[in-house]
Amino acid sequence: MSDMRAYPVALLISAAALLAACSSGDQQASAPKPHTKAPSSAPAKKAPETCSLLPPDQVGKAISKAGVTSKPGPKEENATNGGKATSCEFVVEGKTAGALAVTRYEGRQAKPADMVAAIKKAKPGAVDVPGFPDGAVYYVDQQKSATLAAAKISGGVPVLVNYTGPAKMTQEMMVPLVHTAVTGA
Repeated sequence: MSDMRAYPVALLISAAALLAACSSGDQQASAPKPHTKAPSSAPAKKAPETCSLLPPDQVGKAISKAGVTSKPGPKEENATNGGKATSCEFVVEGKTAGALAVTRYEGRQAKPADMVAAIKKAKPGAVDVPGFPDGAVYYVDQQKSATLAAAKISGGVPVLVNYTGPAKMTQEMMVPLVHTAVTGA
Protein backbone atom coordinates (compact mmCIF):
# COMPACT_ATOMS: atom_id res chain seq x y z
CA MET A 1 0.00 0.00 0.00
CA SER A 2 2.94 2.37 0.51
CA ASP A 3 3.55 2.38 -3.28
CA MET A 4 -0.11 3.21 -3.85
CA ARG A 5 -0.02 6.02 -1.26
CA ALA A 6 2.80 7.62 -3.24
CA TYR A 7 0.44 8.63 -6.10
CA PRO A 8 -1.00 11.77 -4.48
CA VAL A 9 2.41 12.84 -3.23
CA ALA A 10 3.95 12.25 -6.67
CA LEU A 11 1.19 14.33 -8.24
CA LEU A 12 1.85 17.25 -5.94
CA ILE A 13 5.60 17.08 -6.39
CA SER A 14 5.22 16.95 -10.19
CA ALA A 15 2.88 19.92 -10.15
CA ALA A 16 5.19 21.93 -7.90
CA ALA A 17 8.21 21.19 -10.08
CA LEU A 18 6.30 22.03 -13.21
CA LEU A 19 5.79 25.74 -12.84
CA ALA A 20 9.20 26.21 -11.27
CA ALA A 21 10.66 24.57 -14.37
CA CYS A 22 8.65 26.66 -16.81
CA SER A 23 9.29 29.95 -15.04
CA SER A 24 11.71 32.04 -17.02
CA GLY A 25 13.33 35.20 -15.78
CA ASP A 26 10.81 37.20 -17.81
CA GLN A 27 7.89 35.45 -16.15
CA GLN A 28 9.36 35.90 -12.68
CA ALA A 29 9.98 39.58 -13.34
CA SER A 30 6.39 40.12 -14.46
CA ALA A 31 4.82 38.18 -11.59
CA PRO A 32 3.06 40.35 -9.01
CA LYS A 33 5.10 41.26 -5.97
CA PRO A 34 4.11 39.37 -2.82
CA HIS A 35 2.77 42.49 -1.08
CA THR A 36 0.75 43.87 -3.97
CA LYS A 37 -2.58 42.72 -5.24
CA ALA A 38 -3.62 42.90 -8.85
CA PRO A 39 -6.85 44.85 -9.31
CA SER A 40 -9.86 42.71 -10.07
CA SER A 41 -13.17 43.76 -11.52
CA ALA A 42 -14.86 40.51 -10.56
CA PRO A 43 -14.64 38.26 -7.52
CA ALA A 44 -12.35 35.27 -7.94
CA LYS A 45 -14.11 32.12 -9.12
CA LYS A 46 -14.12 29.50 -6.39
CA ALA A 47 -12.30 26.40 -7.56
CA PRO A 48 -14.42 23.23 -7.52
CA GLU A 49 -13.58 20.45 -5.08
CA THR A 50 -11.16 18.08 -6.77
CA CYS A 51 -13.20 14.94 -6.05
CA SER A 52 -16.23 16.52 -7.75
CA LEU A 53 -14.33 16.70 -11.06
CA LEU A 54 -14.11 12.95 -11.68
CA PRO A 55 -16.77 10.37 -10.75
CA PRO A 56 -15.35 7.21 -9.11
CA ASP A 57 -17.40 5.00 -11.45
CA GLN A 58 -15.53 6.49 -14.41
CA VAL A 59 -12.22 5.51 -12.78
CA GLY A 60 -13.67 2.03 -12.17
CA LYS A 61 -14.59 1.73 -15.84
CA ALA A 62 -11.06 2.78 -16.90
CA ILE A 63 -9.38 0.19 -14.65
CA SER A 64 -12.09 -2.50 -15.06
CA LYS A 65 -12.90 -2.62 -11.33
CA ALA A 66 -16.23 -2.13 -9.61
CA GLY A 67 -16.68 -0.41 -6.27
CA VAL A 68 -14.22 2.46 -6.70
CA THR A 69 -14.72 5.25 -4.15
CA SER A 70 -13.05 8.62 -3.77
CA LYS A 71 -11.77 10.63 -0.83
CA PRO A 72 -10.00 13.98 -0.57
CA GLY A 73 -6.23 13.66 -0.68
CA PRO A 74 -3.52 15.96 0.61
CA LYS A 75 -3.38 19.67 -0.17
CA GLU A 76 -0.13 21.46 -0.76
CA GLU A 77 0.95 25.04 -1.27
CA ASN A 78 4.30 25.77 -2.91
CA ALA A 79 5.70 29.17 -1.96
CA THR A 80 8.35 28.97 -4.68
CA ASN A 81 5.99 28.82 -7.66
CA GLY A 82 2.69 29.90 -6.11
CA GLY A 83 1.00 26.59 -6.89
CA LYS A 84 -1.88 25.47 -4.70
CA ALA A 85 -2.64 21.81 -5.24
CA THR A 86 -5.60 19.76 -4.11
CA SER A 87 -6.01 16.08 -4.74
CA CYS A 88 -8.51 13.25 -4.71
CA GLU A 89 -7.62 9.61 -4.11
CA PHE A 90 -9.52 6.78 -5.79
CA VAL A 91 -9.74 3.62 -3.71
CA VAL A 92 -10.84 0.09 -4.55
CA GLU A 93 -10.76 -2.82 -2.12
CA GLY A 94 -8.85 -0.70 0.42
CA LYS A 95 -6.03 0.16 -1.99
CA THR A 96 -5.36 3.40 -3.82
CA ALA A 97 -6.09 2.91 -7.51
CA GLY A 98 -4.94 6.37 -8.55
CA ALA A 99 -5.18 10.04 -7.74
CA LEU A 100 -6.29 13.24 -9.39
CA ALA A 101 -4.53 16.52 -8.60
CA VAL A 102 -5.46 20.04 -9.61
CA THR A 103 -2.86 22.77 -9.16
CA ARG A 104 -3.85 26.40 -9.57
CA TYR A 105 -1.20 29.10 -10.01
CA GLU A 106 -3.02 32.22 -8.79
CA GLY A 107 -1.21 35.44 -9.70
CA ARG A 108 1.10 33.73 -12.21
CA GLN A 109 1.37 34.24 -15.92
CA ALA A 110 2.00 30.94 -17.67
CA LYS A 111 0.82 29.58 -21.00
CA PRO A 112 -0.49 26.00 -21.12
CA ALA A 113 1.95 25.17 -23.94
CA ASP A 114 4.86 26.32 -21.73
CA MET A 115 3.57 24.24 -18.83
CA VAL A 116 3.37 21.11 -21.02
CA ALA A 117 6.83 21.82 -22.48
CA ALA A 118 8.25 22.09 -18.93
CA ILE A 119 6.85 18.68 -18.01
CA LYS A 120 8.31 17.15 -21.17
CA LYS A 121 11.68 18.68 -20.31
CA ALA A 122 11.56 17.45 -16.70
CA LYS A 123 10.22 13.94 -17.41
CA PRO A 124 12.27 11.76 -19.77
CA GLY A 125 10.08 9.82 -22.18
CA ALA A 126 7.09 12.17 -21.80
CA VAL A 127 4.94 12.32 -24.93
CA ASP A 128 2.30 14.73 -26.17
CA VAL A 129 -1.28 13.52 -25.91
CA PRO A 130 -3.61 14.65 -28.71
CA GLY A 131 -7.16 15.77 -28.07
CA PHE A 132 -6.55 18.42 -25.41
CA PRO A 133 -6.97 21.96 -26.76
CA ASP A 134 -4.37 23.50 -24.44
CA GLY A 135 -1.95 20.57 -24.39
CA ALA A 136 -1.36 17.39 -22.42
CA VAL A 137 1.48 14.97 -21.77
CA TYR A 138 1.82 11.35 -20.60
CA TYR A 139 4.80 9.74 -18.89
CA VAL A 140 5.83 6.84 -16.67
CA ASP A 141 8.31 7.77 -13.95
CA GLN A 142 10.93 5.86 -11.97
CA GLN A 143 8.47 5.03 -9.19
CA LYS A 144 6.59 2.95 -11.74
CA SER A 145 3.59 5.24 -11.84
CA ALA A 146 1.97 6.69 -14.95
CA THR A 147 0.74 10.28 -15.21
CA LEU A 148 -1.34 12.16 -17.73
CA ALA A 149 -1.25 15.92 -17.18
CA ALA A 150 -3.20 18.60 -19.02
CA ALA A 151 -2.75 22.35 -18.72
CA LYS A 152 -5.30 25.07 -19.25
CA ILE A 153 -6.25 28.61 -18.30
CA SER A 154 -9.38 28.73 -16.13
CA GLY A 155 -10.80 32.10 -15.17
CA GLY A 156 -7.47 33.71 -16.08
CA VAL A 157 -5.53 31.30 -13.83
CA PRO A 158 -3.02 28.72 -15.13
CA VAL A 159 -4.20 25.27 -14.03
CA LEU A 160 -2.57 21.86 -14.24
CA VAL A 161 -4.82 18.78 -13.98
CA ASN A 162 -3.15 15.39 -13.69
CA TYR A 163 -4.14 11.82 -12.99
CA THR A 164 -1.54 9.38 -11.67
CA GLY A 165 -2.01 5.63 -11.41
CA PRO A 166 -0.01 2.43 -11.68
CA ALA A 167 2.41 2.15 -14.60
CA LYS A 168 0.09 -0.37 -16.26
CA MET A 169 -2.40 2.47 -16.89
CA THR A 170 -1.96 3.48 -20.49
CA GLN A 171 -2.57 6.93 -21.85
CA GLU A 172 -5.68 5.54 -23.57
CA MET A 173 -7.07 4.54 -20.15
CA MET A 174 -6.30 7.96 -18.68
CA VAL A 175 -7.48 10.25 -21.50
CA PRO A 176 -11.22 10.03 -20.64
CA LEU A 177 -10.45 10.59 -16.94
CA VAL A 178 -8.38 13.71 -17.53
CA HIS A 179 -10.81 15.01 -20.17
CA THR A 180 -13.64 14.83 -17.64
CA ALA A 181 -11.61 16.47 -14.87
CA VAL A 182 -10.07 19.23 -16.99
CA THR A 183 -13.51 20.24 -18.30
CA GLY A 184 -14.66 21.16 -14.80
CA ALA A 185 -11.39 22.54 -13.45
